[in-house]
Amino acid sequence: MRQTADGGGEEGKDMAFIGADVNRWSTPMQKLNDLSRSLTPLKPDGTLIAVIEMSLSSWLVAGVVPGVERQPSKKLEVDGNALLKLLNRWREEAQKAGQGIERIAVAFEAGRDGFWLARWLRAHDIEAHVIHASSVAVSREHRRAKTDRLDTELLKRSFLGWLRGERDHCKMVAIPTIKDEDAKRPNRERESLVGEQSRIVNRMKAALIRLGIRGFNPKLKKASERLDGLRTPEGEPIPPNTLAELRRDMARRRLVSDQIRQIEDTRLERLKQAPGEGPHAMVRLLARVIGVGIETADMLVQEVLSRNMRDRRAIARYAGLTGSPDESGRKRREKGLTRSGNARVRRGMIELAWRFLRFQKDSVLAQWFQTRTENARGTRKTMIVALARKLLIALWRLVREGVVPDGVVLRPAS
Repeated sequence: MRQTADGGGEEGKDMAFIGADVNRWSTPMQKLNDLSRSLTPLKPDGTLIAVIEMSLSSWLVAGVVPGVERQPSKKLEVDGNALLKLLNRWREEAQKAGQGIERIAVAFEAGRDGFWLARWLRAHDIEAHVIHASSVAVSREHRRAKTDRLDTELLKRSFLGWLRGERDHCKMVAIPTIKDEDAKRPNRERESLVGEQSRIVNRMKAALIRLGIRGFNPKLKKASERLDGLRTPEGEPIPPNTLAELRRDMARRRLVSDQIRQIEDTRLERLKQAPGEGPHAMVRLLARVIGVGIETADMLVQEVLSRNMRDRRAIARYAGLTGSPDESGRKRREKGLTRSGNARVRRGMIELAWRFLRFQKDSVLAQWFQTRTENARGTRKTMIVALARKLLIALWRLVREGVVPDGVVLRPAS
């Protein structure tokens, strides 16, 4: 039988925190498929449409101006005020041509600049959208011409189709608030620091192996003190330049390790001080699942579980845990994972699925995996992806509806 939170005790408080917080943390529940097509009817004679091809040093803005035969384009410096002036100038041109502009719609591809421009335009009463870059269809010619002007034409065609309400022209990205984006930074910074720490350790081990020294652990607290006593197979000490490099790497590793610890301690302190603020209630509930740690719970909540997902299929697609079928006539084959979703969530869920098999052996999901791989050789890696997908959906239902997956053991509420 599936377990649900009964509303009493600490578990009931957790679910109360979640129920009160979902509406505040996320945007209002959106209608079905509202990011794949516009739900506002398009009035061509009263809508000024503009797309922006953004680069590090300049913006190329192309527009469709009602009443103006030409389709203007203008290269600008990276300046929001200059963009506003250009849009107002095009509005005046449309008004001189006898067209009253009731709506200005601007779109650009998601990229290095993130979402600040969309938020800034919306604050200035301009309708702004961010296009998912991989959803724009491009020519499959082997050597196709590619320039900023051609890219703006492609964006205009895709954006016009989206504004007309036609499906599959392109998909828009949900624009997060600054608070939403900032909440992801600790987890992403920690991931980067952990990778940097591994690179430093591997570099130190490689330097020692080049001298024939094996079995030395550079991560030990007294590793720096033991360097002077190390000897090569010839009985020689470590050369002075290599020794200085190793000491600098050890100091750098200690600094990175301290920064990782600071991030983890700060997260724990915030969870302790404000257990019901923001997504903290979701993190605390997920961390009660044996096999799920605070780091994994925080990553899942900030990256995917706090978003307004339409259904379980949207959850799986966002994590990049769905297949990519290749069908033509009688040919039927799978090309593997789409890998078009959130790579952090995908990596984290596959790692969590392996841990889940160790710590939740009696759960229905773990038994489902064991049944399908028991007598089938070479299927574990394929089936672990399916388990990761099912587990992510189960965790989504846990934090949204309070439904505990069958057989999953929870830690006592603290």
